[in-house]
Amino acid sequence: MLIIPAIDLKDGRCVRLTQGRKADVKVYDGDPVEIAKRFEAAGARMIHVVDLDGAFAGGESPNRKVVRRIIRNVEVPVQFGGGLRSITDVQQMIEYGAAQVVLATLAAEQPDTLETFVQLFGFRIAVGIDARNGQAVTRGWERQAKISAVELARRVADTGVDRIVYTDVQRDGTLEGVNTEQTCMIARESGLRVTASGGVSALADIVGLRRDAQACGVDSVVIGKAIYEGRFTLEEALRVG
Repeated sequence: MLIIPAIDLKDGRCVRLTQGRKADVKVYDGDPVEIAKRFEAAGARMIHVVDLDGAFAGGESPNRKVVRRIIRNVEVPVQFGGGLRSITDVQQMIEYGAAQVVLATLAAEQPDTLETFVQLFGFRIAVGIDARNGQAVTRGWERQAKISAVELARRVADTGVDRIVYTDVQRDGTLEGVNTEQTCMIARESGLRVTASGGVSALADIVGLRRDAQACGVDSVVIGKAIYEGRFTLEEALRVG
């Protein structure tokens, strides 16, 4: 199980939201670049970075310059998402050095465009499926899409994408545990590799995910708040993953 520490950016600072609510934000001390370097030093093999301002506003934000600094200062791959709505956006982040970009709103709202992106950028494209009560949500989790998460996963699979980053919005930032059942369903129904995101609160969650979800195609997990809140260290998570 690949353990992927997360850095969520808002106004250039490292933050965590609760259930995606932009008003319910906690700012963590530290330069995001230094945090990324600490993750790398601890043994992370990938870092997940999200531009929350871009996700909410739907476009480029000053956080992309921060992401560029992160990419330049670590050797491990950086996976990036948030506000990527055009070919120009994706091309820019790949030129910055992002190993993979995560498209969420575009995947739900413009499936034909997603297929074009996959044809252009191949494995560099992953799809983020964010869901509340099983229904896909878009535009920084503020708008409910007219499609269920499972239906979206099936549709995404037809475009040639090979990875989904699945987030249960109701669990994200709550430290209430991973929705393993729903995450597994996304993996089974799509036939794709899936990264779980949202709700990890203890090392037992990682152990349970590895035990119960790897067989259905869930091969990685994004962890944020639990590390920042000191529930466990990244080193400990890497050992049990």
